Amino acid sequence: MQFIFFAEGSFFIIGLHFYFKQDTLFTDFPFPENYMNIAILKESYPRETRTAVLPDNVGKLIKKNAQVLIETGLGNAIGIDDSAYASIGAKIYDNRSDMLSEANLVLRLRKPALSDLDLLSEYSVHISYLDPFNEKEIIEACVQKKISAISMEMIPRITRAQKMDSLSSQASIAGYSAVILAAERLNKIFPMMMTPAGTISPTRVFIIGVGVAGLQAIATAKRLGARVDAFDTRPVVEEQVQSLGAKFVKIDLGETGQTKDGYAKSLTPEQLELQRQGMAKVCANSDVVITTAQVFGRKAPVILTTDMIKQMKPGSLVIDMAVESGGNVECSRINEDAIINGVTTIGVSNFPTQAAYHASQMYSNNLYNFVDEFWHNDKNEFILDFDDEIIQGCLITHNGKIVNSKLSE
Repeated sequence: MQFIFFAEGSFFIIGLHFYFKQDTLFTDFPFPENYMNIAILKESYPRETRTAVLPDNVGKLIKKNAQVLIETGLGNAIGIDDSAYASIGAKIYDNRSDMLSEANLVLRLRKPALSDLDLLSEYSVHISYLDPFNEKEIIEACVQKKISAISMEMIPRITRAQKMDSLSSQASIAGYSAVILAAERLNKIFPMMMTPAGTISPTRVFIIGVGVAGLQAIATAKRLGARVDAFDTRPVVEEQVQSLGAKFVKIDLGETGQTKDGYAKSLTPEQLELQRQGMAKVCANSDVVITTAQVFGRKAPVILTTDMIKQMKPGSLVIDMAVESGGNVECSRINEDAIINGVTTIGVSNFPTQAAYHASQMYSNNLYNFVDEFWHNDKNEFILDFDDEIIQGCLITHNGKIVNSKLSE
């Protein structure tokens, strides 16, 4: 199998090396003799129970004439034994050092430890979440080791890349899981019930932030019978909210909007204060409030203050889905409950692990679809085309340089 890099300008091949003209992006790029070993690591991040690649997709990689190296225990957390991988031809390793030293391509979920990067060969490719705007040490290590680092968070939100969009797939699972947790923890039922003992009013749920997670939270709460209100700074999502049977809360914030990738633009401090004032009454009348607002690469904005929490009814719940990136709720704490005036704020990290099997299934498909997009089956070639907008968006480092324009800026 060959691994071919395209860049501007012409090139020619001598043996197993590519040589580019001096005006091209890369020069004298070494080409590994055997670019067939794909290593898939068991996640070691605290509380992480997802798995990067499931056996079905490992089988598809093997059918492409790749040799797949699996770290022992890869799927144990979601009930998949090593034998499920071994039976389709994967090699099982109990020594991570040996596996990484043989790897040409590494697939994983969480960002790598620096010690793992030290074990990789030069010019290998590493694909995972990287948090590139905040993890400067990891990016620098990839530069020093000449690793081609691909960040799954940076895959552009274009139609062709939807099947690779792991942020959306995991956010969808997270939105569902947050509502299920709320239904479990709340001391009320969600649907309206008419019984001989009287009529039970439906639970009122307020979703703040109508991205993928918010939309899934709305849909799940409605399926459970709740009355749902939702708010977002982007007026364009009002129709989506209404199509799911929820009410869109309108707050005049002045000029707002979304980025070209569909994310909400950051608000000014003045707009955030107007937003809080507009939401306070809705929160006070709600039994459950779920916040989902995050800004990629930055600290999450504080949307609910402690004073706003104090205005809510005792027994109400607030779930802060952004707690890992700083939190939308002033009093929230990672993996802890904060109880103020009888209102419980829940700060669960890593919501996708609440449904780890299906979260793993979706992420596994995202990873496979990415590899498959740049793999030419007729030649058994994995091709990174630097003119491709997907590669331009998610390739962070290559050949000892930071090559991503957003990160460079």
